Amino acid sequence: MPNTRIGALQPLDFDRQLRAQLGRMTAGLAPTSFATAWADWAMHLTLSPAKQVRLQQQLMQRAQDTWTFALRAMAGQPMSPSEGLPAGAADRRFSAPDWSKFPFNVYARAYQNNAAVMHDAVSDIDGVSDYHANLLDFAVRMLLDASSPANFLASNPEVLALTRAEGGQNLMRGLRHVVEDLTRTFRSAAPVGSEDFAVGDSVAATPGKVVFRNELIELIQYAPTTKTVHAEPLLMVPAWIMKYYILDLSARNSMVKYLVDQGHTVFMMSWKNPGPADRNVGMDDYLEKGFKAAVDAVSAIVPDRKMHAVGYCIGGTLLTIGAAALARDGDERLASITLLAAQTDFSEPGELAFFINPSQLATLEASMHKKGVLESRQMAGAFALMRGQDLIWQPAVENYLKGQRQPLIDLMAWNADGTRMPWRMHSEYLYRLYLDNELATNRFPVNGKVVRLSDIRVPMFVVGTESDHVAPWKSVYKVDNLVRSNDLTFLLTNAGHNAGIVCGPVHPKRHYRIKTRGLADPYLPPDEWMEAATLHQGAWWPAWQQWLAERSSAQVKPPALGAPAKGYAVVEDAPGQYVRQR
Repeated sequence: MPNTRIGALQPLDFDRQLRAQLGRMTAGLAPTSFATAWADWAMHLTLSPAKQVRLQQQLMQRAQDTWTFALRAMAGQPMSPSEGLPAGAADRRFSAPDWSKFPFNVYARAYQNNAAVMHDAVSDIDGVSDYHANLLDFAVRMLLDASSPANFLASNPEVLALTRAEGGQNLMRGLRHVVEDLTRTFRSAAPVGSEDFAVGDSVAATPGKVVFRNELIELIQYAPTTKTVHAEPLLMVPAWIMKYYILDLSARNSMVKYLVDQGHTVFMMSWKNPGPADRNVGMDDYLEKGFKAAVDAVSAIVPDRKMHAVGYCIGGTLLTIGAAALARDGDERLASITLLAAQTDFSEPGELAFFINPSQLATLEASMHKKGVLESRQMAGAFALMRGQDLIWQPAVENYLKGQRQPLIDLMAWNADGTRMPWRMHSEYLYRLYLDNELATNRFPVNGKVVRLSDIRVPMFVVGTESDHVAPWKSVYKVDNLVRSNDLTFLLTNAGHNAGIVCGPVHPKRHYRIKTRGLADPYLPPDEWMEAATLHQGAWWPAWQQWLAERSSAQVKPPALGAPAKGYAVVEDAPGQYVRQR
């Protein structure tokens, strides 16, 4: 990363403090980004009289549709607010029968018409950059999500009916929920129900030992459950923006337990939850004291064997960087690489791009520099905005208007158990990878020497998820153009970034597509790959496990836990200390 961004030539402290204060008032969003996008839109709309006429015509047509619908609805007959709308235009929030009654169907119809006009107003304007058009569409979506009539007591017939039926008790429960949630928020306490998912008890409970600890990671080796195991161990590299136990949730959907039960010797990296004192820990530290230290430990505990490496989310990005560095240096200790919803080319990062531009990163970097870390709630807020309806407004209606607490599940409890990130590492990560895309363009240095993903030639298994807002599958698929593996399998499963990965070995609502290619095979663009890949019903874990087994050698006796003679004595029982840090 250039020193003008972090290092010797920093902005004046006053400038950074001003940005940090502004970020606090705007929930971390840089207003200049939206202002620039709006200016781009306004100027080009001014130069597009034909577009203006079309928008005026559409506004009149939509207003007339709302008025005509209202006159018909006033007759008293139930009318769906989606009646007569084009296929796919109906809003699922208004599908309940109560929304077909006057005046609520009129509210919903007017909202849908207004939404269509607002989205059209910021799209298809010649001259506006794609980024600005998408950013404005995102801003419009946030505004519409917040203003839906489904979000308010007076305009939501389902809530009103429930309030009448319960004599207002739902609102009293909702008020108690508001007070309880605010109290927990101010105390930085876990959400209601998290106590049912205690780390080391109901989650992160697969038996094992911590066999290595340094200032950045603990390494867990899991106890075998089979008489023999595959000779090659498996090293899991989770993302450091989350606790590792998303890969070791409840027994039914613990990837760690599944792999151990299938005869794999599994090692897991557990990242430290950094504090302000770790502000200057950088990407090289995460590679050297994290990934490389774990590889060295696994090699010592299971000597003379290559290892399968698995990386999830940005842990997969770190794994590819580390694997490229090993290949660059002639280190052949990796037998295969599995990437789970992990990007290597950030030219199309999906909706996260709305939060990644020079202005936004300057605001974020200023906030991180002031504290030394990025707090987990700041990142969680950005992810929530990308799915505002599902993660903010619908839960608010359920909890506070209907007074109905949805039971917390293990994945939700894990999601609330966030981690912090050091200022230097996160700044380097965002600037070098997301903004400058150095890894995909052969400009990313490790220990002062550039790495190339084309040096990676081991077998690879890459998983994308269809509804991923964090690592869109077409972005994940780009790794096919970057590595030179002669054995690359790409698998696409339904669901999102987390639920698609931790689906368990059996899941009735999952399906996946899978296809393997050799180095000499012609490249297939994503849409053509989708047509050519074989569709299977069910969870994808068994297909992956079979892939791993086919690329492993003979079964052997399980290795001992740790290797005291080599400096890897058992430190304590899993899950260790770092995962418990708050």
